[in-house]
Amino acid sequence: MTHYAAHFKKALFISTALLSLGCQAASVQDKSDDDSSLFATTNPAHLKPAKSHTAKNIILFIGDGMGISTITAARIFDGQNKGLQGEDHMLSFERFGDIALVKTYNLDSQVPDSAGTASAISTGLKTQIGKVSVQPDALYAGCANSADIAPTTLPDLAKQAGLAVGIVTTTRLTHATPAAFYGHNKSRDFESDMFLDDDAKNMGCTDFATQMIDANLDLALGGGRDAFIDTERDDGVNLITQWDDKSASHKTISTRAELMSTIVSQDGTNTQNTQNTQNIPNILGLFADSHMAFEVDRPQDTEPSLTEMTQAAIHNLTARQTGYFLMVEAGRIDHAHHGTNAYRALSETTELSRAVQAALARTNPEETLILVTADHSHPFTIAGYAQRGNPILGLVKSIGAEDYARDLNDNTYTTLGYYTGPVVSDPRETLTDNIVQSENFQQRSTIELESGAHSGEDVMLYAYGAGAQYVGGAIDQKEIFDIIKRNFAN
Repeated sequence: MTHYAAHFKKALFISTALLSLGCQAASVQDKSDDDSSLFATTNPAHLKPAKSHTAKNIILFIGDGMGISTITAARIFDGQNKGLQGEDHMLSFERFGDIALVKTYNLDSQVPDSAGTASAISTGLKTQIGKVSVQPDALYAGCANSADIAPTTLPDLAKQAGLAVGIVTTTRLTHATPAAFYGHNKSRDFESDMFLDDDAKNMGCTDFATQMIDANLDLALGGGRDAFIDTERDDGVNLITQWDDKSASHKTISTRAELMSTIVSQDGTNTQNTQNTQNIPNILGLFADSHMAFEVDRPQDTEPSLTEMTQAAIHNLTARQTGYFLMVEAGRIDHAHHGTNAYRALSETTELSRAVQAALARTNPEETLILVTADHSHPFTIAGYAQRGNPILGLVKSIGAEDYARDLNDNTYTTLGYYTGPVVSDPRETLTDNIVQSENFQQRSTIELESGAHSGEDVMLYAYGAGAQYVGGAIDQKEIFDIIKRNFAN
């Protein structure tokens, strides 16, 4: 097995191991971010403010693996958890009035991976599956012994325009999607120096952890501590120390409490006096050795939620008074889908919705552009003629029926399912509502694979705020780069 395949497999299957934990934690949510207060004075169906042509701040939310069927199911899931039927509920970003369909194919693949898709968004250039912000004829771009020039990324453009830059993710900070916004390598596998192949070493390439420390980031929050620690690296370099040594304002944190202490209050003050732009910390937050926990399993005493990381990032970057570009990834939607665990995939999606709500509550739409999209979808289905209000995780019960619907083998079946995955349907199996609505239940698949595969259909792009009017129609994923770049050019 290649280095790439082995490490990619490890990244995908860590989600399956976590499915057995079964420890649910209540999510933390500010009352100020509640739907009812946030949208009380706006059109509840379509948020379309009077728009400026360009934005001072850009926040790009990426729901990794969040296809249209995931959004639909999460909408119902969230509504039913709030005591509603669910079908007419809306996630926060579904209220955005400017939307587009986005094509997701990689340069060499009908069905993409996150490396190629994130690279298209970050650089405006499509690349091959598994490649991170490099082109097919320049795979060693950015390496010391290569003359190839690495593509310009959105953070590069933001810095050229004098903006601050932040990255937030629930995956490892060196994982494919966040890496595409600061790094360049021929393989997404090169997260730590121990995974560089011989050709990359001979070309003087560096791993993503090293590249992230060297990148001009003002803030980076997520998981993946191991790639930065000297005892976990072949070169024995402590990258955390390197971050801290960059300047007096650079600091590394590792707990939720440390992160929350950095948040600037609404009146611009906190214990660190960060209303003085010279004292604002440049934060590297490493909250887990590998990926951060799923929201429902999150250890609240140590790990912040995606919403809390988003709040902290917005406060930190806003206080700099320069404008900013912030990429926020809900990366574990994808991991739950790979394990065909709809409960966690939908829980992660609703947490993303809360993070978007938090961003809406803390920004001005006249100067901030908020974009919400996905890098790719999954073959996740909603089917079976379930009656209105039927539990979205439950067994199908048709309109007026006293009992659950049955297939041709006289077995019950769920509304939600997957085309590919590790647990296939078994005609000898008896499913009950108690079984299928469990948080650890893995929905059944048609094609048995070790891990659920991605799918190739279009995903959505939702836009709100300054510059949102440039979003519309059916676009290529690389055009998201152009929409954001338009703001940097003015």
